[in-house]
Amino acid sequence: MRELYEPAALSEALSEARARTLAIYSHLDVGQWNVPYLETVNPPQWELAHIAWFQEFWCLRNGGRGGRSHFENADALWNSSIVAHRDRWEIARAPRAPVSAYMADTLDATLEALARSSEEERYFFRLALLHEDMHAEALLMTLQALALPAPPLPALDPPHSEPTPTRDVIFDGGEFVQGTPAGSRAFAFDNEGPAFTTHVDPFAIADRPVSQGEFAQFVEDQKLPPPRYWRRQDGTWQARRFDTWHALDAFAPMIHVALPEAEAYCRWADRRLPTESEWEFAARESVEAGTLDYRHTGPHGGGQGLRHMLGGVWEWTASPFAPYAGFVAGPYTDYSQPWFHTHQVLRGGCFATRSRLVHNRWRNFYRPERADAFAGFRTCARNEAIPVR
Repeated sequence: MRELYEPAALSEALSEARARTLAIYSHLDVGQWNVPYLETVNPPQWELAHIAWFQEFWCLRNGGRGGRSHFENADALWNSSIVAHRDRWEIARAPRAPVSAYMADTLDATLEALARSSEEERYFFRLALLHEDMHAEALLMTLQALALPAPPLPALDPPHSEPTPTRDVIFDGGEFVQGTPAGSRAFAFDNEGPAFTTHVDPFAIADRPVSQGEFAQFVEDQKLPPPRYWRRQDGTWQARRFDTWHALDAFAPMIHVALPEAEAYCRWADRRLPTESEWEFAARESVEAGTLDYRHTGPHGGGQGLRHMLGGVWEWTASPFAPYAGFVAGPYTDYSQPWFHTHQVLRGGCFATRSRLVHNRWRNFYRPERADAFAGFRTCARNEAIPVR
């Protein structure tokens, strides 16, 4: 992505990301900013201030080694590594105007510093950009969780699939290099390396994620409670998107699923989840696998290959989030290592993920019980069911 490597394009991307971040909450009234406490979200004002703090900390303060913030007590207020989650609600009660000014001043100073930065220093500007992109997605998750109105942004819906039966795509397996190789020009988070050679056995993976219609059949057959953000109305299923209820789109990917729900579906369907190695192998072999940054305008097929591997919904895998052998934490040491062995790997990005973030090596991770993320899943045939070729 050119916005990550050319200074002028990186400057433009930082400005665009900030405008989009602010747009996500620009339509809310004063009362809607005062959100109730939830363990899975941050209060909006705190999250916005944290985005600015992170940018200042890494781009202007050399990771804390380059002096103090120009906002009093910023480290004690907005450093997510030290501020307890519940305390963020009290901090967010402060007036909004100083936070807005801090965000604007920090961005201006960041762009000035970028103009005179070295290539080595620009790593931190890229880090700040992608960090803001990830928090923008989290802000959208907050709107969804709290049934707040959708922001004035292009279509915020997963891609719609054609009403065709799901079929398996068979891969013969073999060796491949998983992760981001050392020396790659591509931006990589620390958990993507070191790259290593691994082997996957032959496997068969569904050409698209499990649909809402398929999941509804499972729920009805097993007489389960409605999934998150679903309700039964006049004998039919409805799903909530932000603050509005809609008739269930049977052909859209299932979304807002926790890992145990995905695993239960697999048992019911006599299927399994792919490992992250299988998922990455399949994504690298598939050339028409993605829909990103709202580029989808209707049904999206992938010819004879896989559909919606990148940019539809996050996809749970069967793999716990663990370091690759030889893992070395990056400068932002709390990005990965505090979460190893307690979270599960998801792959692929979602409709709310910026395309500059998404590639087939990126490892996202959530606690298994999280159902508020824009996450679904696709399934694999059990090994004994794979046709012999």
